[in-house]
Amino acid sequence: MPLAWLLLVKHKGRFFAAIAGIAFAVILALVQLGFQNALFSSITRLYSSFNADLVLISPQYQSIVARETFPERRLYQATGVEEVESIAPIYMDTVEWTNPVNHYERFIFLVGFKPRAGVSNLPDVNSQLAQLEEPGAVLFDEASRSEFGPIGKLLRESGPVVTEISRRNVRVAGVFRMGASFANSGHLFTSDVNFLQLMPARRQGDIDVGLIRLRSGSDPEAVRQKLVSILPEDVTVLTKQGFLDRETNFWSRSLPIGFLFRASLIMSLVVGAVVVYQILYSGISENLAEYATLKAIGYSHSRLFRVVLEEALILSVLGFIPGLLVSAGVYHAVAAVTVLPLQMTVLRMISAFVLTTIMCVVAGLLAMRRLYSADPAEIF
Repeated sequence: MPLAWLLLVKHKGRFFAAIAGIAFAVILALVQLGFQNALFSSITRLYSSFNADLVLISPQYQSIVARETFPERRLYQATGVEEVESIAPIYMDTVEWTNPVNHYERFIFLVGFKPRAGVSNLPDVNSQLAQLEEPGAVLFDEASRSEFGPIGKLLRESGPVVTEISRRNVRVAGVFRMGASFANSGHLFTSDVNFLQLMPARRQGDIDVGLIRLRSGSDPEAVRQKLVSILPEDVTVLTKQGFLDRETNFWSRSLPIGFLFRASLIMSLVVGAVVVYQILYSGISENLAEYATLKAIGYSHSRLFRVVLEEALILSVLGFIPGLLVSAGVYHAVAAVTVLPLQMTVLRMISAFVLTTIMCVVAGLLAMRRLYSADPAEIF
């Protein structure tokens, strides 16, 4: 039996307490990593569903929850560049949705665009573009949170669902699946004409996002620079990936939630490191005479240090396994309630295990300082 294992299981209560402490740290780390990934994945869901090579936004645009409009004519000016194949203006706003079952009102995100092929990359949306041209028709995101009502079920059982948006009648003509986000609990798609009728305060031609598709073989970055040189300064031109990165960076760096995720991850590792350090330090202190005896019979400092490191690695593995299992259950429960994209990926498991191992090794290195006081001369 390895010496490190025998030292760990000598006090079983302390041994299981160490595993529980590490498992708790693993759960905190995995949950924080999962929530952070869900934030970034969900916040760009809507924009990722659009087909575009370049995106136009207002210079005052900050994020999907802090938008500014710009003139639609900038999109038409962009068509003067030969590489531009098509354009699509996008209207967006938050509206009050009336649950058709209990008549409770909840805020939902409404998106309007010209109902033609190529604007969205969602098959369910593209197959129902004809319905969007009908007055008052909307498509409902069936992956929205349950508080908006069982719209998909009602639609399949009794046909189009009639309800209200901001006190105006609408008809749900179909559903699609995209999912909720940290910014919006649900989504509706409609035509630009219906959008302006539902939102009379919005002026036609003041759009939130402009989509530009380029001809095959065009270099998006080169065309972006060309558009920057010819368009006025009241519009910002970005590649689609640059637009998605801008959105992610806003939530990560400009809002407290990004800092809180990082701080919580660090604190979980600190908690785990403290637990491991206390366990290893106590074990070394209680067996100091035995370590001194090992030194007397020829064990070097490096050999004893390796024993402590082996203890730390054993604890990291045994604590990670239950932490991973509990975290997977937390992911499933939270995803079911919030409809957020929480999935336990292989990369995340590897990252969490590496962090756990580093945490335990660092704690072991700190606890090793106690070995220096194990002097054989005190025994003989």
